[in-house]
Amino acid sequence: MIPLLILGLLKQKPGSYGYELLALMEERHYQYIVNFTKGSFYYNLQQLEEKQYIQQVDQLDNTREKRNYIITELGDKEFEKLMFKYGSKTDYINLSFYAAMLFADEYTKEELTKLINIQIEQTQKKIFLLEQTLQHNETIPTYFKKMLENSRSHHLVNVQWFEGLLKDISNEKR
Repeated sequence: MIPLLILGLLKQKPGSYGYELLALMEERHYQYIVNFTKGSFYYNLQQLEEKQYIQQVDQLDNTREKRNYIITELGDKEFEKLMFKYGSKTDYINLSFYAAMLFADEYTKEELTKLINIQIEQTQKKIFLLEQTLQHNETIPTYFKKMLENSRSHHLVNVQWFEGLLKDISNEKR
């Protein structure tokens, strides 16, 4: 999905350079949508250039060595393909925690409680960051804002679920 993000950002901001695109992805909290690292970002950027989906353009600022990119006609076609590919999927995004829960009965009550508390803490941090982004960023595109709102709703439900699990564990006799 990283190629879709890069191509989409270049459609929005033609002439951007690599670090600028990465900074936008981080600023817009795209990590809630796609798992990426700096390395995976630059690898995908290089692949897009090798496939001629993007190309370097002359930089306006000659003070530093920067690689500014634009999307090519071929890249526009790839963008359309990726939009359909990912836009028509309804895959479930599973928490790795679910896999651990499959074996909860084989784990100590105390350790399971610790894991659930970690999940609550991490999820509350995500909610906080999402709320900060939604409250303090008027430049968020409408549909991305709606996605962030949806993500926040899911996280709020997950916190309730985790708290219910804690209640069940405390009421259960092992």
